[in-house]
Amino acid sequence: MNSDYVLKHPESVSSPSLLFYRSLIQQNILRAVAIAGSADRLRPHVKTHKCREIARMWLAAGVTKHKCATIAEAEMLAMCNAPDVLIAYPMVGPNCARVIALSRKYSGTRFGVTIDHLKSLEMLASVSTDGPGIDAYLDIDCGMHRTGIAPGPEAIHLGKRISVAPRLRFAGLHVYDGHNHQEKEAERSVAVESLFGPVLDVRRQLEAQGIPVKRIVAGGTPTFAVHARQTISGIECSPGTLSLHDYNYGNRYPELCITPAALLLTRVISRPTADRITLDLGYKAVSPDQPAGKRCVLLNVPDYEALLQNEEHFVVRSNRAADFLPGVVVYAMPAHVCPTVALHRRALIVDGGEVVDSWDIIARDREITT
Repeated sequence: MNSDYVLKHPESVSSPSLLFYRSLIQQNILRAVAIAGSADRLRPHVKTHKCREIARMWLAAGVTKHKCATIAEAEMLAMCNAPDVLIAYPMVGPNCARVIALSRKYSGTRFGVTIDHLKSLEMLASVSTDGPGIDAYLDIDCGMHRTGIAPGPEAIHLGKRISVAPRLRFAGLHVYDGHNHQEKEAERSVAVESLFGPVLDVRRQLEAQGIPVKRIVAGGTPTFAVHARQTISGIECSPGTLSLHDYNYGNRYPELCITPAALLLTRVISRPTADRITLDLGYKAVSPDQPAGKRCVLLNVPDYEALLQNEEHFVVRSNRAADFLPGVVVYAMPAHVCPTVALHRRALIVDGGEVVDSWDIIARDREITT
């Protein structure tokens, strides 16, 4: 276990608690800038941390463009005076009016949205009658089939319609390849090269019709380094998880050299049998989106086997169970940190082995003020 993770005075920390390690977060941000080649080529996603303090750390590192998935996350960024915020999520129904209201309230931030369907464009344009205007990115489906429009004639037509829509500014392409999470970097590189051919063809056709495509917002954490090596003009890399990182990505993508910077402090609450330990780390404290038994890794419990997990309990078997009496502190690394963070109202900030602050996870809710 990394000695940087150990608290000097854990007796003052209730459990389960979410811990953020400030110096490791700063290290990860600087590493991301180095991978990208410059801060200007980054548009990090805030879905992982959802807090103002880490957003400000990115801004202090020279990163002025950000990406998010919810209006609350966008407002959090605007509260931090982020100059450029892309909500990479389709706006439909009342959310169309909400994002317009957000742009009016925070005039110092340039907001953008992604559009992948004519109906979505019509809904947004119908409420965008005044105010500063919104950037609109054509969302390209490059193979994940979650959102986006396939490259081709329909995408070109939609891009043209966006470019003439009132109060919207055609800003570029959004290309998220979340399906590319091959463990071998060479395989990811081949996959990105394959998907980008049709994307660049869309760009060429739009520009041939007088519609400049100045930006291509691409990728997530797994393909970050691959996109960072591209020499395509206007490319912006949008990793998110690496702000805090987690066990799954740290294990699968060691070439990023990113250190997990968030843990969960839990305690033994029971010893129901001679070889069993029960922790206060149920799936209300660590995300249950991963398979049972693979939702976190216990860093200081040797030779254990996960047996069961409920809302407030996590039971493991270990031949060293006798060493773990009720009250003993255990450190757990989340397998998937993004939804784990959203389960906690605040994170305790650790520096030099001491808890020095607490940060509210302000954007874990769907609304802040707008």
